[in-house]
Amino acid sequence: MTQANPGLAEFTARAVITGIVLGLVFGAANAYLGLKVGMTVSASIPAAVMTVAVLRRRGVTILEANMAQTIGSASTSLATGTIFTIPALFLWGLAPPYWQVVVLALLGGLLGLAAMIPLRRLLIVQAHHELPYPEGTACAEVLRATTSGASGSAWIFRGIAVGALVKLAGSLLFLMPTELHAGLPILPRAELAIEVAPALLAVGFILGYRQAAVVVAGAVISSLALIPLIAWIGAGLPGPLYPEPVLRIADMDTGQIWARYIRYIGAGAVATAGVLTVARNLPTMLGAFMAVLRGMRKGTGPASDDRTDRDLPGSFIAAAIATVVLVVALVPGVLAGEMGLAARSVCAAGVAVFGLLFVTVAARIVGIVGVSSQPTSGITLVTLLGTASLFAAFGWVEPGARAAVLTVGTIVAVAASKAGDISQDLKTGFLVGATPARQQLGQLIGAACACWAVAATVMLLSSYGFGSKELPAPQATLMKTIIEGVLSGELPWGLVLTGAGVSGAAMLCGVSGLAFAIGVYLPLASMAPIFVGGCVRAMASRGAAPEREGEARAGILAASGVVAGEGLAGVLVAGLVAAGVLAKSSPPLLSGVYGSLVAGLAVVGVCGFLGRAARA
Repeated sequence: MTQANPGLAEFTARAVITGIVLGLVFGAANAYLGLKVGMTVSASIPAAVMTVAVLRRRGVTILEANMAQTIGSASTSLATGTIFTIPALFLWGLAPPYWQVVVLALLGGLLGLAAMIPLRRLLIVQAHHELPYPEGTACAEVLRATTSGASGSAWIFRGIAVGALVKLAGSLLFLMPTELHAGLPILPRAELAIEVAPALLAVGFILGYRQAAVVVAGAVISSLALIPLIAWIGAGLPGPLYPEPVLRIADMDTGQIWARYIRYIGAGAVATAGVLTVARNLPTMLGAFMAVLRGMRKGTGPASDDRTDRDLPGSFIAAAIATVVLVVALVPGVLAGEMGLAARSVCAAGVAVFGLLFVTVAARIVGIVGVSSQPTSGITLVTLLGTASLFAAFGWVEPGARAAVLTVGTIVAVAASKAGDISQDLKTGFLVGATPARQQLGQLIGAACACWAVAATVMLLSSYGFGSKELPAPQATLMKTIIEGVLSGELPWGLVLTGAGVSGAAMLCGVSGLAFAIGVYLPLASMAPIFVGGCVRAMASRGAAPEREGEARAGILAASGVVAGEGLAGVLVAGLVAAGVLAKSSPPLLSGVYGSLVAGLAVVGVCGFLGRAARA
């Protein structure tokens, strides 16, 4: 741990303002990315580097940079929980008002922050050598390197420019096609496809070859095995095949087969992977929960007078948790669905039980596996299944009940994600000598500001239509399907269980079930650029020095910038579409061979940029 230096500036106006601005940027970018492919990226390291780059000439201290990244990274957890659930309301035709999305995100953030504070000394201090908190430790190293004058921060700004430029060329100027397709002979309805999406290339680079390959493997199963198989079997059928009520399979194109059949197989795969991930981690989760209880019974020791051991007071913790539960139970309109007091009370109990349980579990489990591997999808599914089962038992199965269950999941998902995020930030602060109470206050400020940006992004992007090719909103669509299945029992269970078998087989092979299942659930066009980005990372790391292999620090910063750049450009385009200034889609100016060539060159150019950054 870095020795505490009381002379270093920490909670300054410039650090707070910089953190808020970065939180708005990465909150919007992560909301866009999550709605596109169902995953988000950590903002801690990019926010830390950008803070140092912007404020270096003014003598920024390491504690100021840490404060800015703490505030800036708060947006990631809010974006994750929100995009996992809220788009389902739009799919049900129950579009929520802007203020409601803001309040739900803020309540989840407040619950996650408050419930994590009592665990800090136990998990961050006493278990320092047991729980490495990988992202938090890595961020501390980056802070030390950048504040000491190490180069590389310019790559993140270049990445922002590259991501925004390519996105605007395709979606604002309609210069080129945004997807490339090539049909395959012999296999009916099979085709190769890749989306011209800089953010997805960058995500693949961040994930690395192994995980990117697992993701694309699921998409290959769907596109080159399941779709051709369904097309071949259905070619001779005289009528439609359930769940499609009108069209014969022989009359469907590839997209229609995916929408009517593969989507349910993918939903079964993702749901099974999420539940099995939670079940597999249940001993770890239970052990984490019991370890926390044992530690709290033994006492974490009284706080010392040292500022590095000072938390926000217990009165804040009690008031924050009570506020969340009481607002959910007593304030009409906070939860979607306009339910009565009895139903809202059940929802409040669900928020309290599932929220506090999963905050405790998440805060400890990310200390081992990191935020990227946190089973948020499974946590949300378990919450929805538990709450929906209670609603079904009480006979509350109307559309409003579905919406209420979903928004309980929103609060719990945000709370669990927030606990994982602030745990990593507190670990970083522990290593660089920060003040925990100030970091906790910074996270509160970050959440209070980022909730507006995340909610605005979701509302703007709804102009594309969630569940569409542009924004499939995979996680929210899955949550919608699960709630409908529990409350109505009208799922095509044959297809869902087929997906469960596919996902289970992948997990038996030792690969990430959720990563593989997301690939099954989403079209190959969206997964292919992730794989290409992973290949670029692998080639760039070949021959690298052992201490840099797999790290590619400038490349990671460049990739994070690309994600932010496309995300912000996507939000801008969505705003223009919503305002009626820009058409949702339009034929590209360059079509045919020339359009495909330009689109291909855009993909190659982004790959070249990432490869060049990785070698810097």
